[in-house]
Amino acid sequence: MISLQQLLKTVVKQNASDLHLVAGSAPALRIDGRIVRVKSNELSAEDTKELCYSILTDVQKAKFETERELDFSFGIKDTARFRGNFMYQRGIVSGVFRRIPQTIPDLQTLGMPAIVGEIANYPNGLILVVGPTGSGKSTTIASILDKINQERRGHILTLEDPIEYIHEHKGCIVNQREIFTDTLSYGDGLRHLLRQDPDVCLIGEMRDHETIETALTVAETGHLVFATLHTNSAVSTISRIVNVFPADQQDRIRNQLSMSLHAIVSQRLLPQIGGGMVAAVEILMLNPSVRNLVRENKLHQIYGMMQVGQNKSGMMTLNQSLLNLILKRKVEVKNAFEESPDVEELDALLKKAGI
Repeated sequence: MISLQQLLKTVVKQNASDLHLVAGSAPALRIDGRIVRVKSNELSAEDTKELCYSILTDVQKAKFETERELDFSFGIKDTARFRGNFMYQRGIVSGVFRRIPQTIPDLQTLGMPAIVGEIANYPNGLILVVGPTGSGKSTTIASILDKINQERRGHILTLEDPIEYIHEHKGCIVNQREIFTDTLSYGDGLRHLLRQDPDVCLIGEMRDHETIETALTVAETGHLVFATLHTNSAVSTISRIVNVFPADQQDRIRNQLSMSLHAIVSQRLLPQIGGGMVAAVEILMLNPSVRNLVRENKLHQIYGMMQVGQNKSGMMTLNQSLLNLILKRKVEVKNAFEESPDVEELDALLKKAGI
């Protein structure tokens, strides 16, 4: 049977993003967004368990068998880092491995608008990078943090589950804490965070009201805080945060957001013409007008403000980003329509552009 190390080397060689190990199927790679099976025998239940367990410590095995889920990360020397997720399905072990490049790409390489780089200059406040699973959120944040690491002289502190990109000490010192390994939970890590003298903080994911409230407090106390959420748009992100809280607390949270939140970058990945993936990005910058709309719970008016005055505000809707990618011949029109939140609006933008 092929070894896990051989399969992971194939992931790197084929420039795949993920490796799937599922009983009843040959090992499968995700290449440019599509699942492609490796030319190999189908894996049995015993095969998937053996392959997955080959990378685990005894402590990790015990945790997985107790909790039936496991997230972790690891590196293979001179190859790449990987994020692993193990689960049970129909009582059988399955595994997914996400490739994490060893070097952190810069924002220009990622094709990010210039305004995203300017986010690194904020001295404090909350920055959210959102999108569905596999949309490149971790890479975007890693690139922004690396820019800060090169340009500033401070302390970057991260809470991650698990640690993905490894940041070297450059202009800043960097402490990366992994949940369950370096701290017992996000809550525990966040409660002690302010005593650890950070300047810039990364909270891997705002999962509950405790994490969200602490992130807002840290941002209000003069720190720059980055976090992720699994949402589909910038405006829906604000609704999602507010709705986590009971009704009698929502006005307070809206007020905190209106003061602390600086920007939301919402993104998703599309197949790029010629191979690879490219990011479509929606950007909401909280200028005084947007802050007022958040405070007054008039979120439905924000999208209209994002549609106009991009040169001044730096804001961009997803459809405008998709239009730019089409005009630059980076994505197929069909793929752009599949990702569009409003196909009629995108169609009107294309017609206006003469396409």
